[in-house]
Amino acid sequence: MAKSVRTESMHQRLTPAQLAAFLNSAPTELCETTLILREFVLRATPSVDEAIKFHSLCYFKLGNAYGVIGGNVCMITPKQTCLHLGFIHGAFLPDPARLLRGTGKAKRFIEIREAADIRRGPIRTLLRAALAVAEAAKGWRTTRG
Repeated sequence: MAKSVRTESMHQRLTPAQLAAFLNSAPTELCETTLILREFVLRATPSVDEAIKFHSLCYFKLGNAYGVIGGNVCMITPKQTCLHLGFIHGAFLPDPARLLRGTGKAKRFIEIREAADIRRGPIRTLLRAALAVAEAAKGWRTTRG
């Protein structure tokens, strides 16, 4: 398995082979939109690391308790007919544009069917809020007692 690569800014990114393997498992009609959304996420949050976790492109801050979950910023998950831009801590994010869907305890997502669904302003705001949550959580440790 190919190791991810580090960019000049020292953030982990997928290799072209890893990204191609991920796209091979996604519906063909979603591949281009996945790449557009990936580029948008990386431009909006350049300080995140990237990996494939949970059948998703996962964007997170290294060093947080619980790894990619505790430091999660967002995830791009291909579904049958759309992508989910998921936020593990989405219930705690400000969402004035009311883009987030879901009823789970914490996780929320935005459904993206085509590149035009990437509403750049409101999604960028959500990404930056999620990044702020992940950065604030850095160094938190849990105790059992």
